[in-house]
Amino acid sequence: DDDDDDDDDDDNIQKMVLYVLYAKADLEGVTSLSLIPGSDICVSVRNTLTRDQKRERIVIESSELHQADVPDHEKHRAEHSSHFALTWEGEHNRSTIQVIKEDDGEEETTGKKKAKKKASIGDNIITRDIQPHDDGQFVPILKLECDGLEPYAFHPMGNEFSVINTGGTKVYNVDLSTGEWSDYDLSSGSSLVKNFDTKFE
Repeated sequence: DDDDDDDDDDDNIQKMVLYVLYAKADLEGVTSLSLIPGSDICVSVRNTLTRDQKRERIVIESSELHQADVPDHEKHRAEHSSHFALTWEGEHNRSTIQVIKEDDGEEETTGKKKAKKKASIGDNIITRDIQPHDDGQFVPILKLECDGLEPYAFHPMGNEFSVINTGGTKVYNVDLSTGEWSDYDLSSGSSLVKNFDTKFE
């Protein structure tokens, strides 16, 4: 029975842990600040079992979902598809990160029927853009499902954010690596993002 086989595969895969990236900023002359879908994401991660094992500033290619590549002699051990994977020192299994898209009603598959995603604890958390009425409050902007590692810091690289100014113009490659960004447009005047900060929960 195919359904039974799918259930067996699920039993072999460790449960993913959801981490949400929250961000806040003060906006002036800006109606929306958002993370560009499919952008590369830079974070620092640590081993969930040995927290002093860390990898600083790893880059997640969120537009490239890699299928699990498990050797034939280890087919009993299933592995998640991922946007990033590493193997910690002293461990055999890879630790993985998968970027969750809000419109992912079905899992990405190759050559198989699509399977609906199972409900998770983070399904009630909807990522969105930062808006002026947020008034400096943290807003969820990204969800990561992780196995064997924990993201603990986010590092803007300069091309993963966009803004919409009060004139309705969308500006890409907003560089928030210093926590601030500004621009000037003749039609709408000055646009400013300041006090940008993030946290993982």
